Amino acid sequence: MESPQYARSVFINCPFDGEYLPIFRAIVFTVSVCGFVPRCTLEHDDASQVRLEKIYRLIGSSAFGIHDISRTELDGENQLPRFNMPLELGFFLGAKKFGSGRHRSKRCLILDRDRYRFQKFISDIAGQDIKAHGNSPEAVIRTVRDWLRGAVGQGKMPGGSHLWARYQEFTEDLPSLCDEAQLVPAHLTFPDLYQLVLDWMALLR
Repeated sequence: MESPQYARSVFINCPFDGEYLPIFRAIVFTVSVCGFVPRCTLEHDDASQVRLEKIYRLIGSSAFGIHDISRTELDGENQLPRFNMPLELGFFLGAKKFGSGRHRSKRCLILDRDRYRFQKFISDIAGQDIKAHGNSPEAVIRTVRDWLRGAVGQGKMPGGSHLWARYQEFTEDLPSLCDEAQLVPAHLTFPDLYQLVLDWMALLR
């Protein structure tokens, strides 16, 4: 995957487990169809690179960030929460606050299951406008679309209802797209998913 332009790059900071997969795929689809490039730590599998350095690089090369802090449940084995997503949100906000030049104009969208739930575990971001998706792909598509529309200002962008309908078409077409690409839908990597979205969009032109 070639490095895209900074101004069109959207860093996605979210869970990557199977339970969250419907939301993740909906975010990737929406970002792509709206003309932006989704970025996340799954785009390169390089064991020689320290994970934190990968995160710093992605944040440094992305004008936008989508941060889902909804996964704070205790781990069943260790009885401890996972705080990777709040940590990476902190990195992004720090880059905006203390960075120079273009980093000062970074924009981010913060997501949670419920709008005010975050106040129970990360109250320091109370001044931020947290958006709730209720674990609904449709809700997250509408939210991400509206946020991107506000970020770009002028220009055309399909509405949330249209994008939701298109996403449903994409999910219906996904098995056949995977067959053509010799891929298994349940085992798609992030680059696979992004390329399939691009291929599907090309078929509509």
